[in-house]
Amino acid sequence: MKRNEFQLRVNFGDTDAAGIVYYPNYFKWFDIAGHQFFRSIGLPPSKLMKEHHIILPLLDVGCTFEQPLYYDDIITIKTIVAEVNRKTIKLKHEVFRGETRTGHGFELRGWVKEEDGRILAVMIPDDVRQLLEEDGLGSCRQINPWLSA
Repeated sequence: MKRNEFQLRVNFGDTDAAGIVYYPNYFKWFDIAGHQFFRSIGLPPSKLMKEHHIILPLLDVGCTFEQPLYYDDIITIKTIVAEVNRKTIKLKHEVFRGETRTGHGFELRGWVKEEDGRILAVMIPDDVRQLLEEDGLGSCRQINPWLSA
């Protein structure tokens, strides 16, 4: 299945009073990772909406927290397609600090078309399904020069 990974730095605003990452940030990072994943395989959500009226709404999400993260940690988020069904795509996300997995979870996204002001779940086209089910990394890995600052 297709996969992607990228890095980011934990910001001070991502932490709670104890200096530990506040748990909702994992869900924010999963959302960012999902959008980054679709960009990496040539299906940026903005282009899908503009050119094909396709949106990818979040239908379900879950997360298991394993280790704390702290301000200034550099994390790697690894995303892989876990399932492709008729009208949904399940992405699995893993968050790492170095080699240590700090949490993992999933997003279930619908393949939905906006038409005449209505929103309808539609079948995932065969070419998109094939792209999602191919092995390998997406073509544009994120490189952030500020991560080494």
